Amino acid sequence: MDLAVSVAPQVSRGARWRRWARNRPWLGSCIAAVLAWAATQWSGGGGGSGGLLTAALAFSAFTVLVSLGQMLVISVGPGNADLSIPSTIALSGAAAMIVMNGDNAMLVPGLLAATVVGMAVGVFNFGLIRLLRIPPIIATLAASLIVMSVAINVGRGLKVKPPPLFSDLMAMRVVGVPLVALVALAVTLTVALMLERTVLGRSIAAVGQNRRAALLAGLRVERTRFLAYVICAGLAGLTGALIAGFSGGNSLDQGQEYLLMTIAVVVIGGTAVAGGRPSVPGIWGAAMFMFLLVALLNAVGAGPGPRTLLTGVIIIAVIVLASSRAER
Repeated sequence: MDLAVSVAPQVSRGARWRRWARNRPWLGSCIAAVLAWAATQWSGGGGGSGGLLTAALAFSAFTVLVSLGQMLVISVGPGNADLSIPSTIALSGAAAMIVMNGDNAMLVPGLLAATVVGMAVGVFNFGLIRLLRIPPIIATLAASLIVMSVAINVGRGLKVKPPPLFSDLMAMRVVGVPLVALVALAVTLTVALMLERTVLGRSIAAVGQNRRAALLAGLRVERTRFLAYVICAGLAGLTGALIAGFSGGNSLDQGQEYLLMTIAVVVIGGTAVAGGRPSVPGIWGAAMFMFLLVALLNAVGAGPGPRTLLTGVIIIAVIVLASSRAER
């Protein structure tokens, strides 16, 4: 009897801990980011911790912005993913630089133009999915080729420099924090509030969890999917403009790394690949982890091959782990 009494509280505490962790899918990515930061610091001899953290925040901000949109698309149900993000970034960056044309007064119109161009790509993507009944992955992959062709013709291979004010803003720090990271944080909070407090946010969760039940409940399923794709592409468009300002001009390959990266960040961040359970805080943890992982591999002399291989292995491991938990 005494043994049973002593074991019961331990079992109860273990069950509570597992339940607490299960309700916070973002926890793993945040812990992984901290461990990657510590490992990178150790491999570098412990110096430059502040500079590494600042760089991680700056570069991760772009990943966060595009991954938030990918998260919304993946959350509306199995099979949904936007593979046109790299092309959208390239086209929107070129559009922003052309509209700005080096003029500080055209900064806001240029950012708006990039966002609108991105949203137009989202409308085109969903048109292929809905009207032509093409699976989302195939539709967005085909759209990416078309969008990239347009980007090539629009940019004509020219790198247009951003306005001086734009370059200064992209390099600005507020209390040591990169301004671009604060912009990404503001967008993150907006998306989190949308998911928690609006009809659209609740509809995204409901549609992703059970499409048929959402239809029977009277939710506008296709409208929800449409808005998810448009928001995703709009965020990619804004990111394209910000990257162009950060890197000194537009480039056709400036979004290339975000095809695999966004999916990795969404999955590692704890968003359910089956849909219905987005994890906003996990986007930041996973984005920081991916950047710090690259920094760690660079510190030990590894090339891009091992980085890509390790990314794929991590995605597979996270999906397998998530599937096994769901089965239990």
